[in-house]
Amino acid sequence: MTVVDSRIQADPNAAGRPHAIVVGAGLGGLAAGMRLGAKGYRVTVIDRLDVVGGRGSSITSNGHRFDLGPTIVTVPQVYRDLWAACGRDFDKDVDLRPMDPFYEIRFPDGETFTARQSTEAMEAEVARLSPKDVPGYRRFLKDAARRYVVGFEGMVAKPMHKAWDTIKVLPTFGLLRADQSILKLAQKRVKDERLRMALSFHPLFIGGDPAHVTSMYALVSHLEKEYGVHYAMGGVQAMATAMANVIRDQGGRVRLGEEVDEILIKNGRAAGVRLSDGASEAAEIVVSNADAGFTYTRLLRNHKRKRWTDRKVRSRRWSMGLFVWYFGTSGTSDMWKDVGHHTILSGPRYEGLLNDIFIKNKLADDMSLYVHRPSVTDPSVAPEGGDTFYALSPVPHLGGKDPVDWTQMAETYRQKVQDVLEEKMLPGLWKHLSASAVFTPNEFRDRYLSPFGAGFSIEPRILQSAWFRPHNVSEEVPSLFLVGAGTHPGAGLPGVVSSAEVLSKLVPAVPPMHITEDMREAAE
Repeated sequence: MTVVDSRIQADPNAAGRPHAIVVGAGLGGLAAGMRLGAKGYRVTVIDRLDVVGGRGSSITSNGHRFDLGPTIVTVPQVYRDLWAACGRDFDKDVDLRPMDPFYEIRFPDGETFTARQSTEAMEAEVARLSPKDVPGYRRFLKDAARRYVVGFEGMVAKPMHKAWDTIKVLPTFGLLRADQSILKLAQKRVKDERLRMALSFHPLFIGGDPAHVTSMYALVSHLEKEYGVHYAMGGVQAMATAMANVIRDQGGRVRLGEEVDEILIKNGRAAGVRLSDGASEAAEIVVSNADAGFTYTRLLRNHKRKRWTDRKVRSRRWSMGLFVWYFGTSGTSDMWKDVGHHTILSGPRYEGLLNDIFIKNKLADDMSLYVHRPSVTDPSVAPEGGDTFYALSPVPHLGGKDPVDWTQMAETYRQKVQDVLEEKMLPGLWKHLSASAVFTPNEFRDRYLSPFGAGFSIEPRILQSAWFRPHNVSEEVPSLFLVGAGTHPGAGLPGVVSSAEVLSKLVPAVPPMHITEDMREAAE
């Protein structure tokens, strides 16, 4: 059944400019709003939260500001290009600081691996752990560079909604053995188990199982080496706020605390949205930054769908869930001096833990943790003398046969995380705790409307990538477009921001006759 809402009326303040509504103020939605504003659209971004940023937003507790989601900024040129498309200078709006080292991995045997931008420094780390693996590491870097050219430069910011766009790269994918997993590639190149983990874990940052996602993700190692790893002062929240400010400066609106309940269809095209309070707003195009699965199963629930039916959405392989403990400490700024900005605590099992999380959907007794300590770089995140942390543990999503009951398990698991931190890197932590909050897959389901509480939408396996992923231009409804983690090119900050660049190549610019004198003055 197709819904036609007679209450959709033309906006009397349109001033001749076509209206674009963006559902969701995550990084992908904000980037889409910026791109559409630059093309001459009158943009309205609507989000149910009280702050912009989506999964990249923040909360504050007892003087501690916690980045809720992404913390690592890579490929800064993606953001500089976005700002430049809007006639702005990214570096004037956002204070981006390079990290060196990038992060430290701590292994169960007490050894460490420190990742840096310098190839010489990285080879020295490899040689320290396993001298015989240096030649294999060099081969891995060549593998990563070749995959970067094909997978990042060749595909990330290009539309992939036509089958031919994917088919034509398959021969190259075959030559690069894209059918092999990133873990399998690492196993071919190095023998040391610790190095295999260090070279293959990166897909976990975008929700992928290293034992099953394509070896094309080796390109992340090249991205790190080529562009570095950065932190935005004020956190990713500061980036999101800067993006919203650009949209407002373009004459657009960012409306918070309002929930879109449905995308409305008129004459067979997306024509606006209905809010949860019953109000409607018309638009020439609608862009959904909501999860692709949620967009189709909820926002288009009254529209007959040919490809992305409820059954098809449920049958996808979804990324893992996340358990994140946000905690603050007092009187610790001079403690734990060996703990830097980014630390990865590798658990006693690697492949076994991946299998539990992604295949068995089982909450394991052991864990690996990513620990974020931004206060060593950005004093504004904590009260004087204190620290702000978060510890993230990959866990199963809620779509398994016997999902974890996080209402009962959250505090038990949080205590396990605390125990690991006390034993491995933050002795005496319990004495200094001054703030605490926990997000489980339940929060990802309820706060971000993510199907099954998945942390990164659809898992980026090879047959769930490019054309196989929900398209940026909807297959179901004309004038509807998708951005964000659940569409092409996928999750991660560069991915969701690049999805808006893909969008800009699909949506026509506003004809000059619709550009008002006010817009010309703003552009000048």
